Amino acid sequence: MQMIEITVNGNKVKVPKGSNLIQATKQTGCFIPHFCYHKKLSVAANCRMCLVEVEKSPKVLPACSTIVNEGMVVYTDSKKVKEAQNSVIEFLLINHPLDCPVCDQGGECQLQDLSVGYGKTKSRYTEKEKRIVFHKNLGPLISAEEMSRCIHCTRCIRFGQEIAGVMELGMLGRGEKSEISTFLGNYVESELSGNMIDLCPVGALTSKPFRFKARTWELSRRKSISPHDSTGTNLTMQIKDDYVARVVPFENESINECWISDRDRFSYEGLNSSDRLSHPLFKDVNGNWVEISWNDALDKVVSNLLNISNKYGPEEIGAIASEYSTVEEFYLLSKLLSNLGSDNLDFRTRKNDCNLDNVIEGYPWLGMSFEDIEKLDVVLVVGSRLRNDHPLLAHRLRKAAKSGAKVFLINSYRSDEYIDIAGQLTVVPSKIHRVLAKLSVILLKLENKPIPKEFEFLDLDEFEPLLSVIAKEFLVKNKKTAILIGNMAVSLPNSSKLIANAGYFADIVKSDLGFLTYGANCIGGYISGFFPKKKECKSSIFDKPLKSYLILHSDPYLDVDNGAKILENIQKSEFSVSFSSYFSTAKNWANIILPVSPFSETSGTYINSQGMSQSFKGVVKPLGFSRPAWKIFCSLGRLLNFPGFDYTSSDLIKEVSLPPNFKTKLSNRINISFIGIEDNVNLFERIADVPIYRSDAILRASCSLQRTKASELPSLRLNTFTLNKLNLLSGDVVKVSSNYGSVKLTAIHDELVPDNGLYISATFDSTSALGGSFEFLNVEKLEC
Repeated sequence: MQMIEITVNGNKVKVPKGSNLIQATKQTGCFIPHFCYHKKLSVAANCRMCLVEVEKSPKVLPACSTIVNEGMVVYTDSKKVKEAQNSVIEFLLINHPLDCPVCDQGGECQLQDLSVGYGKTKSRYTEKEKRIVFHKNLGPLISAEEMSRCIHCTRCIRFGQEIAGVMELGMLGRGEKSEISTFLGNYVESELSGNMIDLCPVGALTSKPFRFKARTWELSRRKSISPHDSTGTNLTMQIKDDYVARVVPFENESINECWISDRDRFSYEGLNSSDRLSHPLFKDVNGNWVEISWNDALDKVVSNLLNISNKYGPEEIGAIASEYSTVEEFYLLSKLLSNLGSDNLDFRTRKNDCNLDNVIEGYPWLGMSFEDIEKLDVVLVVGSRLRNDHPLLAHRLRKAAKSGAKVFLINSYRSDEYIDIAGQLTVVPSKIHRVLAKLSVILLKLENKPIPKEFEFLDLDEFEPLLSVIAKEFLVKNKKTAILIGNMAVSLPNSSKLIANAGYFADIVKSDLGFLTYGANCIGGYISGFFPKKKECKSSIFDKPLKSYLILHSDPYLDVDNGAKILENIQKSEFSVSFSSYFSTAKNWANIILPVSPFSETSGTYINSQGMSQSFKGVVKPLGFSRPAWKIFCSLGRLLNFPGFDYTSSDLIKEVSLPPNFKTKLSNRINISFIGIEDNVNLFERIADVPIYRSDAILRASCSLQRTKASELPSLRLNTFTLNKLNLLSGDVVKVSSNYGSVKLTAIHDELVPDNGLYISATFDSTSALGGSFEFLNVEKLEC
């Protein structure tokens, strides 16, 4: 980086060439006040608060838009600068309502702080009443009840355009009539929209769930890690009276920069839900739930596990854990099962292909750092709704596309990712592996190389033009390329074929292959050994009925891909234990519920998709008599007289469960002997996504997130081709049925769905009766 020398307030300093004066002077410890400037946004230079004096310039200049030059002499505290800053503050306060005592931004307001530091003690403006701007309804997450406070810094507008990728807010009117508004009264629905609250320097945009709940000086701040996706977003949890009152970003440039997604920001409501458990519960002979002591609860679990193990064998005991379980929880529950003599355990609750472990030779991970994503030249994303599954990684890809990267998508729903897409191909899930096979065939033909026998009789079709474009982009020399496998692709019943075909293509073009991965701790589940050690392709824990189940942090009906089937199996079991924070997740199937602490009330470790281990502590004490899961497993291990359960802290467990060299086990090596194609003889195929605010129990308990459009009750979405085949019209009420059950839905016309695809969201009680996410369905019209 080339450095140049400038003089700031009489001191000579070296600063990077090309930086603006705000960036340059910050390195010297000199603060220049500002409102509209933000280091992650483009320069607007419209607040004029950052005016500075530059030698040889006839007037003061905005520091945010003034680029440093060799030998530049700058004054940030001269009389001329102070007068200019004083005038800007006075101008901003002409129409700003002086309602600091009732403003939610009070105590953390930039205008408030800078008015004290750079403004006058008394306003000269007495001519007329201040202007009034009518409040806006931006949806259930952002409050715009006091838009009269807006100072038109346009940070929120620029954030939408440049970071979120969609312009949801804009400026209407001119001069004194200017105001920030949505278009045609729409809601703000971006999955990153809550960051506008942090960016707003005044109290115009505030958090609707947090509104009037607390003052900033009443809150203590503690760091934590998000459990909702594989990014491992760093959070600042703000605490009042021993409950989480608000969540904001903790800046970490290598992970989440200074942003968080809305599900990370507003999921804290689920931590304070009335559905939370505070005592162990036992279902008596009459089917009633009664509170019992921890000693009695643990004794019942131990005696029943021993009884089932002795009567039927330990292999009749199984364990399922959510992907947001910590490394320590995975390790101890796995150790508990191992000591009992059972290998029936898994955390991959949406896995449908038993060959998956044979295809991926190591533990799947992203294969690069998050920052490296921005440096890619060509990217192929397979089977992922990026904004839904990985909001902050979608932002990284958006930045890559803005820098000239070619981003291609192969998926089963043509969702708008707010990325400048170079090409997108949409087919039903069972055909994605065929598309990758065709891509390899086209590439081999371009290279004049032999085609493997598995692909010899593969016919190229209407997708050939786009696939040829993709193949040619991957063949360009000296380009950084990557193939990223998404959540849906790993969940498919033929995912082994898909991943093998993707690996084969990656080998041909010498491209990186990476997995975006489910949950906060998918890699932690692998490292901890929380999966079957035998790799034979046989019935998994999710298919075969067992006599006893231990289920951690999960609602099997909603979180397991075929919830209807696993729930039926669990209900037939003799004794099942739920380690859950919520009553509703277990009341219909468990024999005993042990209240465990969510991530905010326990300590542990998550490993994100780039292989970074991050430990965290509880930010509040456990609710009522609930306990951290690792303590419960240690108690059970001791009661069962198993060795190695005498841990007194999660740090000691981490030392054993997470070896220093765990990254050596991360590998995306693919066994390409599984390449091939399968024929799909069924006509209509379900396409199911996991909605962004319903991917785990904490999110489903958040009231505000459940009021968003993304959490609306599902319908049957299908395109014109499929509507005509089924002789339906948009708006018809239909009965959709599978081998597991049937549901009644409204048919909605949606051209984003591929031919023969029936798009029905998962993780809703109203659709879980259909079974798996990729079942073949029958549809019949119901007469009104």
